[in-house]
Amino acid sequence: MKRILMAVLVALPLAASASAAFKDCSMKASKTTSKADLMKMATVKPDEAKAIALKDAKGSQIVKGGIETEDGCLVYSYHVKEPTGKGQTEIFVDAGNGMVLKREHEGSTRAALEKPVDKTKELAGKTKEKVTGEPSTNQAMTPK
Repeated sequence: MKRILMAVLVALPLAASASAAFKDCSMKASKTTSKADLMKMATVKPDEAKAIALKDAKGSQIVKGGIETEDGCLVYSYHVKEPTGKGQTEIFVDAGNGMVLKREHEGSTRAALEKPVDKTKELAGKTKEKVTGEPSTNQAMTPK
């Protein structure tokens, strides 16, 4: 019982801070909105959002990312490779006003673990596009 109580006490502040980062977003969107519709809604263009993410993370390369809905907010989420090569920083840019809403550091171990998941999401997205004819929102960016 004590373990459960302790786990809840530790998790509560983390859960509150996660949603607090997105409470001030300028645009709302549903998770079921297609990527094409999300792009039409956004007032900040992808190139602008990428530049903001690169500048904020002080990185040189975007590994993956794009427009998405996070906690009901329309955002661009980009994983920026750190100059040291020891991980990534995920930057969430408001698609309405270009403000950075949240930053998350991800170590090299987590980034390596995400690669198979990203590949699976990309394949699922391509399959969804073939079946439904509508663009998918779950495709990773291919690095240039």
